[in-house]
Amino acid sequence: MLRSLSRFACVALLALAPLAVGAQEHAESADQTSAHGATASKGPVDIITPHITDGRHLEIPWPNSHLAKEVELPQWAPLHIGPLEVDLSPTKHVVFMLLAAIIVALVLITAANSSRRQHAEQGRPKGFAGGIEAMALYLRNEVVLPNVGHHGEAFVPFALTLFFFILVMNLLGMLPWGATATGNISVTATLAIITAIVVEVAGIRANGVGYLSTIFYWNKDLPFPMRIIMFLVMSPVEMVGKLSKPFALAVRLFANMTAGHIVLLALIGLVFTFRSYVVAPVPVLMATAISMLELFVAFLQAFIFTLLASVFIGQIREAHH
Repeated sequence: MLRSLSRFACVALLALAPLAVGAQEHAESADQTSAHGATASKGPVDIITPHITDGRHLEIPWPNSHLAKEVELPQWAPLHIGPLEVDLSPTKHVVFMLLAAIIVALVLITAANSSRRQHAEQGRPKGFAGGIEAMALYLRNEVVLPNVGHHGEAFVPFALTLFFFILVMNLLGMLPWGATATGNISVTATLAIITAIVVEVAGIRANGVGYLSTIFYWNKDLPFPMRIIMFLVMSPVEMVGKLSKPFALAVRLFANMTAGHIVLLALIGLVFTFRSYVVAPVPVLMATAISMLELFVAFLQAFIFTLLASVFIGQIREAHH
């Protein structure tokens, strides 16, 4: 199982090319914010906002420099495709997506090799490899296969890659000087679009010509005049339903990962608002509790995204029934 999973773990890297383009839309405003922050004194807002804002610099731990130092990312000349100008310069979120993809590939390949060796020597995995295999098998047997339906093994690598890739991006956003790439709507939208493409291709392969019934409503049990009426009324509804699924995936992940950091910002801001040692312990304790909740949410949102992707694949594969 893990050997198959490790083979497909690098699929996460495929998402980086379109994401590098989409992540640019907030980069310019983030650059202005960072430029002002470099000259002005560090305020309490700088504690949280770098985790969810994109930009052309990275913050790394550095002594004697307000505990962090800004490192500018390279900026390349834009690529011209006809009248379209595409900027492929890396941003902070692109760097953390690449880091997440590398971590996913290394962790799963290492776990797969250890699991294979331990199975040959002891008959069962243990330790880190055993934990990763248990997580992968749970997702495969309890989440993916029951929802995608019969002969769904081909979708297991894609679903597990989604889970681990999103999970690592969420966890990197909780580290000091880290960045939550899933707090960028361009990132979550691209993941949702990739999932939507997989869903529609799965529907075409499973249903053949019957796939058209998922777009155009044609009920053969109705009289012909009613078929025409229902076709005109329900076909736009079917199309809206198709578009709403990737929209829900993108907004759900983006909103949940952004909301936690905004709450932390509000709670920590209370310390600087009241400027009192008496009041300070309360927001600090509440912020600590929210941080623990965010750790749970990081796993939960990766799980929900994978679950919904599996459900959508299963629904369209069984549409002809």
